Amino acid sequence: MEVKVLVDGKDILADAFAAGPGVDPRHLLVPGGPLVAAAVPHEVLLAEASCTEGCCGALYVTVQREGDHVVWDKWRNPDEDEVDLPAFRFDAEEYRREVDRATADRSWEWPARTVARLLEQGIREHTDWLAGWECELGAVSAWPWEPDQVNVFFFHPGRSAITEGRPWLQFRMVLPVSPDDPVGQAELLAEQLAAADPRQVAEVSGGSPEFARQLGYPWPQDLRG
Repeated sequence: MEVKVLVDGKDILADAFAAGPGVDPRHLLVPGGPLVAAAVPHEVLLAEASCTEGCCGALYVTVQREGDHVVWDKWRNPDEDEVDLPAFRFDAEEYRREVDRATADRSWEWPARTVARLLEQGIREHTDWLAGWECELGAVSAWPWEPDQVNVFFFHPGRSAITEGRPWLQFRMVLPVSPDDPVGQAELLAEQLAAADPRQVAEVSGGSPEFARQLGYPWPQDLRG
């Protein structure tokens, strides 16, 4: 899933960045998300190369509220010297209404994706659920080719271990979902996740064989490393 940015009905990213898709709506279209304009300018990632930003670039824009207008300017692609896009000025009230409308529109979600969003939101609002097991949430994902499940990714002991050079592992937990009420399913899955050590029912999906040995977990045979 990707967010396409239309100005006067034209997809402004189509010609300016062809290396990859727009950012996933779960990162852009959230309450109080990066598209919300404020007096202090901030940079927003709108698209990223299908490989990685470090390989083939990404597209950024700076968003700022200036009086009765919202300005999109200072386009940047780390892989290019210049970005062929002009500055855009929007009526601030119209801009706010459109961002609110897009954020509230969840018609693009399928049941598993809705469960994933609600489950991730619930976990992030109660970080102690995983912290009690020395774990930190990475993401909760749902993919169109797997409509009957969500995937919970988490780190042990946490993301900070990666930058600090300490042993760490990423785990993946696969949870079944159905077309039933997504709110109820997300609440039930959150309770199950908090009730027992998630590392005992999840599979190692990242890190290294040496880190797994040091932390006392088997390294999957189908993983490189």
